[in-house]
Amino acid sequence: QDSSLPVGVFIWEVENGRDEDVEVSIMFSLQNGTGAKEDRSGGHWNEPFTFQKDGERVAGVLLHHCPAVNPFTLAISAREKAGTGVTHVTAFNPTGLGREVWQDLLQDGRLDSPTGKSKPTEKGELTAAAVCASCRVPTHGRKTLELALVWDMPCVHFGSKEKLHFRRYTRFFGSEGNAAPSLSHYALTHYEEWERKIEAWQNPILENSQLPSWYKSALFNELYFMTDGGTVWMEVPPDCCADDLQGPAEAGLSHLLPVLREYGRFAYLEGALIPQREEIACVCSKDLLGEAVSAALLTCPALSSAAVTVLNEDVQPRQYLMCGQTAQVKLKNVVPHDIGDPGDEPWQRVNAYLMHDTADWKDLNLKFVLQVYRDYYLTHDSLYLQDMWPVCQAVMESELKFDTDNDGLIENGGFADQTYDAWVVHGASAYCGGLWLAAVCMMCKMAEVLGDSEIRQKYLDILNKGKEAFERMLWNGKYYNYDSSGSGTSRSIMSDQCAGQWFLGACGLDQGEFEVFPKSHVLSALKTIFENNVLSFAGGTMGAVNGMRPEGMPDTSSVQSNEVWVGVVYSLAATMIQEGMVAEGFRTAEGCYRTVWERLGMAFQTPEAYREKKVYRSLAYMRPLSIWSMQLALERRAGRAPAPAQLTQGPTHP
Repeated sequence: QDSSLPVGVFIWEVENGRDEDVEVSIMFSLQNGTGAKEDRSGGHWNEPFTFQKDGERVAGVLLHHCPAVNPFTLAISAREKAGTGVTHVTAFNPTGLGREVWQDLLQDGRLDSPTGKSKPTEKGELTAAAVCASCRVPTHGRKTLELALVWDMPCVHFGSKEKLHFRRYTRFFGSEGNAAPSLSHYALTHYEEWERKIEAWQNPILENSQLPSWYKSALFNELYFMTDGGTVWMEVPPDCCADDLQGPAEAGLSHLLPVLREYGRFAYLEGALIPQREEIACVCSKDLLGEAVSAALLTCPALSSAAVTVLNEDVQPRQYLMCGQTAQVKLKNVVPHDIGDPGDEPWQRVNAYLMHDTADWKDLNLKFVLQVYRDYYLTHDSLYLQDMWPVCQAVMESELKFDTDNDGLIENGGFADQTYDAWVVHGASAYCGGLWLAAVCMMCKMAEVLGDSEIRQKYLDILNKGKEAFERMLWNGKYYNYDSSGSGTSRSIMSDQCAGQWFLGACGLDQGEFEVFPKSHVLSALKTIFENNVLSFAGGTMGAVNGMRPEGMPDTSSVQSNEVWVGVVYSLAATMIQEGMVAEGFRTAEGCYRTVWERLGMAFQTPEAYREKKVYRSLAYMRPLSIWSMQLALERRAGRAPAPAQLTQGPTHP
């Protein structure tokens, strides 16, 4: 409940070092609106309020913002208690000098607190309000003043305006648009409990002297994206049916309805500050979710929401920008790239991405399977695994068509058919091939847990063939080649070549009979990446470049091969930590943190990518949330991560 609330609390601790008592007033002013042109559309108005419950009282001003679509109410308030008074100005012109407000405050440290509502604004007019908390601080004493901001927009239309959505907090505070007073009261009377819980969560990390300060900063501060990434958390109505969820009842997914009704739908933008061009304004891009979702186990409802789209199709034709070809929007039994465009109707019409036909992408289906098993491993939720099992089988069956030579290993199609959507791949590849083998391994484990011996044997046979083909076609003695094409760039050192091992290690499937990639090869590849992509790039101070030539120069064959992807670097660092290369992992990740947060000045807007000089791309991107996979790796090494689900011992694989 509390994680869903649209509230902010501002606590002012006032210390008086003088030899006399001091009167202190802190004023909080706010314009009615969001700073957009609709602030001047007229019809907006303010009114004072008080709210008392359980002996606690708050007072402030409600700012009613009344556009035709998505109206909302803001509230600024303060907590009244013994020795603390709260006063207000209901309305003033924020474009003026503010003289009337300041003169009012200067007279006695209080505001006049007029009663009644303000007049609705005229077209072209702006309005604002202010609230003031005042107290007397005794000689050499301390006082606390508590103020809050609330934004109550219970109902939301996306761009198409076809469906009315209710935000998660309306389950607890109602959807009538009158919850701002009670939200203000709840926030100001519960924030101390929140602080205690936050400290209990953060302190084991903050007080760990073995962790560097930059890492602690990055770990917690990168979570800004969870709330500032165009995030929406919507209720699923209790009377909804599978058809309403983009998953027809005959698809057999009605059993997911209780999960979605209980947890709702959670999503954020691929990049919060990406220019809103149609080809990239995507909600919850699934090719990135594998990295980003390490920040929290919100994947369970998020993947449940995605699962109901997998078995459907959208036969509408669409022209794709990169190749100019026309194909249907969504194929059946294929994971969509995203759950839609906020300018249209997310969840109802998925796959807003227009650059490529992602039905041919090789990694989307695989990442879905990998995330399903990872969530099961971390939660031990067998019912969740049963719910997802039919969807995993469907997407893996679709993926099998990419194994064109029946050697147990999928092949890329000679274009940019994965999350590196401008970096061409031919034939077998380290990135997609590694993800494929990891997903096949996890299919074996899921089948074993669920007692499906036939499916287990099917994928065990594929795994044994595929492992041999992967090593034969891609291992060059030091690392895995970018692809098997034999082209001038096929021997490039890709920083993400161990992505499959990253997922396996995070799930305890990286050793013994569960070993897919030989441990010696993984360590050799990671050391090669560290020596070349990290230390030989920008003096080892900017993280890992995506592609490095064996000769020691960045791969410039594409616009993405010579970029650093922050989220990929953090997941690479996690892989290094999993494999015992802890110092190398921290050195690799530190380069990204210091580049973004210290040298480029991009704190709280971490980009997707940057180059060694003068170029960055896609500010405020979701993938850097993958830094939490580093923490998972550290905790697993320390023995604090969840133990793997109990699996029946199978035969040792060669």
